[in-house]
This record gives sequence, C-alpha cells and structure tokens, in this order.
Amino acid sequence: MTDPERQSAPETREVSRLTVILLAVAALAWTAAMLQSARASITGRADVAMEVTSTAYAMPGAVSAAMVAGAVVALLALTLLSGWRVVGATVRFAVATASGLLVGVLCAVPIVTINTEGTIYAAVGGTVAAAATIGGALAGFRIPPVVAAAGWATLGTFLVGFVLNNKHVQSPVLDLLGNGSTEAAANANQMFSYGQSALSGLAAGLIAFAVLRHAGRRAADGGPGLRWPFYLIAGAGPGIMLVISEILTRTAGAQVLELAGKVSELETSVQQILSTNRLNSALIVLFIGAFAAMVAVGRTLSPAADDEDDAPASLSAGAEEPVTGERTS
Repeated sequence: MTDPERQSAPETREVSRLTVILLAVAALAWTAAMLQSARASITGRADVAMEVTSTAYAMPGAVSAAMVAGAVVALLALTLLSGWRVVGATVRFAVATASGLLVGVLCAVPIVTINTEGTIYAAVGGTVAAAATIGGALAGFRIPPVVAAAGWATLGTFLVGFVLNNKHVQSPVLDLLGNGSTEAAANANQMFSYGQSALSGLAAGLIAFAVLRHAGRRAADGGPGLRWPFYLIAGAGPGIMLVISEILTRTAGAQVLELAGKVSELETSVQQILSTNRLNSALIVLFIGAFAAMVAVGRTLSPAADDEDDAPASLSAGAEEPVTGERTS
C-alpha cells in the first residue's frame, strides 16, 4: 500500500476534535470520581488494618480508570497536533506516551498525598501512573477511530457496572439468584458477576460497532468503509484494557495486595477470590465484546452483487449460443 493510500484509509484518519474532546471530558470525569471515591474510602477508616484493605479494594478501579484517561487524553493530544503538522510514527508514540505519563502523574497525586511517608500509597500511585502511561502508548497506534471507539466502549462497561452494582439493582437481582446462606450467597454473587461481565461485554461490542460505523461512514466519502478486523479490535478493547489493568494490579501493586492479605486469613482468601473474579470478568468482556461487534458487522453485510449478476449473465450467454445436436469445438 502506498503512502497516499495509507493516508486515505478510513481507519488511519484522525477523529473529529469535538468527538475526542467529549470523550476526554467523560473519561477524565469518571477517573476523577474514581480517585475521589478511593481517597474518601481510604481516609475514612480510623483503623490501620481497614485502611489497608480499603486501599486494596479501591486500587483496581483507579488503575483501570487511569488507563482509559491516559489513552483518550493522548488521543486528544495527537488529534490537536495532527491539525497543523504531519506526525510520524516516532513522534506519535512519543507524544502519546508523554501525554499518558502526564495524566498518570496527575492521577497519582490524590493517592500519594494521603500519606507521603507511607510506601503503600506510593505503590498505588506508581501503579496508577503506569496504567495511564500504558494507555497513552496504546493510543499511539495509527488507528484513531478504533482507539476512540474502544474508549467509548470502555466507559460504557464502567457505566454498566456502576448501574448494576447499585444496591437498588444488585440486592433484588441477588435475591432472584438465590441469595441466602453462605454457600448460596457465594453462588449468587458469582452468577451476578458473570452476568454483569456478559452485559458489559455486550455493551462494549455494540458501542464500539456504533462508533466505528459512524466514523467509517464519515471517513469513507463514498468509498470502502472500515474493514472487519478493526471492529473486532475495538469491541475487544475494553477487555484488553481490563486485563492489562489486572496484570498491573497484581505486579506493580503486589505490595498492596500482600499487606491486605496479612490482615487476616479471611482477607487473604478474599483478595485471591477478587483477583480471580476480576481476571475472569475481564476475559468475558474481551471475548463477548469482540464477538458482539463481529455479529453486529455481519448483520450489516449484504449478499455479494456478483452472485446476483451471474444468473442473468449466464442466461444471456445461453441465449446467444445456437441450440444444436452437436457441440462445436
């Protein structure tokens, strides 16, 4: 593919500034809310042990939110930069990574300043900063519409989780699933978690499809639209970000999880169960999101025109051929 063709491909075109600005505002608002909630939850505990466990509970949500914020802010920086100069691959990744790092530093401040002498808060802040930096680097790929679609889809999964985990929604659903004794409650919570992940993945795939469909129509200008693999990538994007976030939580934030596990044996089991559930949920979102986006694309495809044209062509060819008892050579 030549360079002009690459520039004209729908998947390589920059997203409109208004779209990216709205996405950045939404992602930053969500991240700010998550960080504020985490800080309030941590500082609201009088007991040191409860403060540690609250930090461990709050860290995964802050990490995933920071990653999305880093990605969309980096996309915004690249969109604004491309408006007045051509950006090469090296400059693109440098700007994207630097933008993600800047977002990460800003996201780490509310956590680190809880107690500047506590290594646990430095570990959480470093994990959050690393997540935002990785998110920024992911936005450096030359597929802006896909990054934007994955960003909207990820925010959609966050919103689904927020609604379903509201006590006015969660409690009745758990009762329907047989919430009762300890074993029944565990089974009901597991079924609820898997159901939430499935709905989140479905929302991710449909949102990614809708955003890319709209972007493809605007960018194609009557030509070919986006190819199907980009829909798959965008649909799987939220799940990919959640998987990376969980890996960061288990590695860069391992100190926090270990300290929380030392509070009691019960807390150790709880942290292990939560880590497993988060990873399983992320994988469900990934696969269902990709599958939902692919099914949505498949339903928009029409039968090939070549199949419809073959029959009239063969009939006209047969009419021109003389009908004789012998086959001419």
